[in-house]
Amino acid sequence: DDRRGGGDRDFGGKRSFRDRDDRGGKRFDREDRGGSRERNFDRGSSRYESEQRSFGCSGSSFQRDRQEWAPISRSAPVSGSNVSDDTAEAESADIVYGKHAVLAALDGERQLNRIWVTARLRYDPRFLEKINEAKAAGTVVDEVEMPRLNQITQGAVHQGIAAQMAAYDYLELADLIEKAKAASDQPVLLAADGLTDPHNLGAIIRSAEAMGAQGLVIPQRRAVGVTATVAKVAAGALETFPVSRVTNLNRALEELKQAGFWIYGTAGEAAVPLHKTSFSGPIVLVVGAEGEGLSLLTRERCDQLVSIPLAGSTGSLNASVAAGMTLYEVFRQRWQQTHNLVDAIPAEIPAQ
Repeated sequence: DDRRGGGDRDFGGKRSFRDRDDRGGKRFDREDRGGSRERNFDRGSSRYESEQRSFGCSGSSFQRDRQEWAPISRSAPVSGSNVSDDTAEAESADIVYGKHAVLAALDGERQLNRIWVTARLRYDPRFLEKINEAKAAGTVVDEVEMPRLNQITQGAVHQGIAAQMAAYDYLELADLIEKAKAASDQPVLLAADGLTDPHNLGAIIRSAEAMGAQGLVIPQRRAVGVTATVAKVAAGALETFPVSRVTNLNRALEELKQAGFWIYGTAGEAAVPLHKTSFSGPIVLVVGAEGEGLSLLTRERCDQLVSIPLAGSTGSLNASVAAGMTLYEVFRQRWQQTHNLVDAIPAEIPAQ
């Protein structure tokens, strides 16, 4: 009997109070079950954290809830990270964003699973008919607000539209060789030796497609594949430019040699400058990794190493810049040969 509290106290882990309300003389019961207040406080904190979500606050609970609300956002690229493992790459490979990239995807042969687009862009004349055709083919089209697109693309520059595509369909090396020879009697292929920066790979693909090359070969291990960032930087070139991903790049170069290709590797210390090299017949241009250049084994597989002469104090070029300059030299030589041949043909003398 608790004389001071005016009620009974049970020390078995539960306290019961029967107090009298001074205002109305009304009794009320109140229980404290040994920590329930703390649990209630925790639940209140959770409610507070859930309210934070609507104001864009961060926190571990927010990150977990965001994944539950938008599981598709796990497929978006994570900006500012250097994740290069196959799992992270696969998760980031099926989201493309930006007007040019999505337009190219709509015009291409790859299947689109879903499109997120703002209402303003949805009815833009450039997109209206193409999106309607995709919707008729089974693509889910969602009109969303900009914050939702920011979430899907992890804050990337999406320009009001993003799309989820089927995984990129790499071409087998034998098929790439066959396709390249069918497209040109002097096909040009590129090979990237251990590139890890998706921006570099995307820029190389864009330059190669613009210069009329027939395809690209990349290694499967310790190198970046075709991801959302690559597709974005390539600005639609991937829809018409084939990429082959091989288990062993050096073995692939040997296979290309057997198919009649001449292998040129770019190396800053090579004795033969780029502009004094005659690029004729089927060729493969091999570009080295950022910072490290061509590996020793890859150099041994090359028929010739070429360099780009530099006049400034900078000792090397970005991988994608070097690839673009080499591609243009090949294009320039062949364009000049073609036009010189045309100029050498005498004009037909009209009949008198």
